[in-house]
Amino acid sequence: MKVAIFFGSKSDTEVMKKAADVLKDFNVDYKAFVLSAHRAGDLLIKTIKQVEEQGCKVIIAGAGLSAALPGVIASHTVLPVIGVPLECVTPGLTNGLAGVDALLSVVQMPPQIPVASVGINNAKNAAYMALQILALQDESLRQSLLAFRQKLAKDAELSGGLGIEL
Repeated sequence: MKVAIFFGSKSDTEVMKKAADVLKDFNVDYKAFVLSAHRAGDLLIKTIKQVEEQGCKVIIAGAGLSAALPGVIASHTVLPVIGVPLECVTPGLTNGLAGVDALLSVVQMPPQIPVASVGINNAKNAAYMALQILALQDESLRQSLLAFRQKLAKDAELSGGLGIEL
């Protein structure tokens, strides 16, 4: 396993599945865990140690509301942690801040315990960032990412986006 995906609630599954889908597309092994930093702190710490022992290289952590999960994970490992701020979709719980609260929580980590962040609900970008980190030491993955980027550029060119008339 090269990537561990953590998120605090089963209600976040659909968003966080997008990270798993990207990793699958690039044949990168991952494991996913639903563990709350608040409700299962001891189990979370134990699981972080287990994924480290299993060779994990990058952690993706999605959380909403106070979004403590990415920071708590970062405080227990030196592996890179990529935070995905999530808009709260828990039934019966309203969140008029649309994920902005989670975004601010993820990006406002204290000094010396960094967490990278992507946009609200953007688990796909977290997976692409994880792939880029892994590609630093995996030439095959690096080449796959380069080919992917070339395809993106070619698709943009073929879509007629160049020189359009407004």
